[in-house]
Amino acid sequence: MDVRDLSDDYIIFLLKDDLQKKSDPKYIEREISLNGVPGEGFIGVRKPLVRDIARKYWQGGVKKMPDWSVFHLCDSLVSEKSFELRAVAFDWAKRSKKIYSPEHFTYFEKWVKNDIFCWIDCDDLCTGFGGEFLIQYPQYLPSVFEWTKSDNRWVRRAAAVSLIIPAKRGLYTEEIFKCADAILTDSDDMVRKGYGWMLKVLSQTYPDEVFSYVMEKKESMPRTSLRYAIEKMPADMKKKAMEK
Repeated sequence: MDVRDLSDDYIIFLLKDDLQKKSDPKYIEREISLNGVPGEGFIGVRKPLVRDIARKYWQGGVKKMPDWSVFHLCDSLVSEKSFELRAVAFDWAKRSKKIYSPEHFTYFEKWVKNDIFCWIDCDDLCTGFGGEFLIQYPQYLPSVFEWTKSDNRWVRRAAAVSLIIPAKRGLYTEEIFKCADAILTDSDDMVRKGYGWMLKVLSQTYPDEVFSYVMEKKESMPRTSLRYAIEKMPADMKKKAMEK
């Protein structure tokens, strides 16, 4: 079956049916209690199975859709307010990196500001579609930095996590430190972990630069962020960074 022959509504109907067949009540209970997954709209399908289903539909014709059609479908999935359907949408958005255009930032920002309800949502979207988009279109970095001022914890975390894929490729070092500065003393633990993770990834390419940054900021940097940032550094650097 080629899904290109089907309406968006029918594709969503089929996806829901496939996902429902993989629902696991025990998994629902665990994810809601341990990872803060919102119970509303949570079908309860383990992540590898969600990815398998997303891949099946992608290979079944989604990847051959026009770019406007793919993102319209992804947006329709996100608007369903289902944890698993968001994961499918974010998966397809990442897979569509060969067809990104500046106009797709509208989707990225909309989803970040309106459709992230837990850290898993945030990281799925921002370490996939978000990071790949910013590599292609760095002119949107200032818009992402504005997210650090948001009242929404997930939007602030998204500002840092969106830079993880660029950090892994050794890009935007100056901008990464600028982002860390903006949320350095953030009161939210998930935001602290987010920018600490960003620095940790950058340290694998630029260990000396990240070490210098940590040493300069360690008096005001929360210990959670500091521990994340130095996790991959040599033992002597870790020891020095942790000294009070």
